[in-house]
Amino acid sequence: MIKLDVIWSIFFYSVAGFGLEVAFAWVTGSDKKDRKCMLVLPMCPVYGLGAAAILALPAFVRTRVWLLLPAAALVATAAEYLMSLFYEKVWRVSFWDYSGLPGSIHGRVCLPFSIAWSLLSLPLVFWLQPLVAGVVAALPDLLLAPLGMVFAVDFALTGHVLRRTEDTDSLKWYV
Repeated sequence: MIKLDVIWSIFFYSVAGFGLEVAFAWVTGSDKKDRKCMLVLPMCPVYGLGAAAILALPAFVRTRVWLLLPAAALVATAAEYLMSLFYEKVWRVSFWDYSGLPGSIHGRVCLPFSIAWSLLSLPLVFWLQPLVAGVVAALPDLLLAPLGMVFAVDFALTGHVLRRTEDTDSLKWYV
């Protein structure tokens, strides 16, 4: 059984990942400013799953930086690869393509971003998660069902739109 705090954390880090994507687009001057992966909610679920995978590492690993860095790179990169496969095979779209970057594996993952996930694990584990855990602990369990329903409906609609259009730009329904 999945613990409720894990689900809350996945939601939180999916939203935080969206914010990170928007910031990255702004800093790099990307033509694609809109970086969301859901039709309505400002979320990138790959970040939520990657963060959950890092936070699921054994405490022995999470408390030792020399173990955390490579382990976080591996589990976050695995989450990114699996989400990319899901997007391509189920929703018939690709949100990213790392083909031209060093260490690329099928354009789904690459060495520079694996290193980035590794480095991002430090603030995640040692700074952000302790704050998030406190907020999550204060949230009433009663809120999880409505939020879960909103997420499930948005996830289903997103899948429908993307399978129909095969174009991630179809998620931008606003001006």
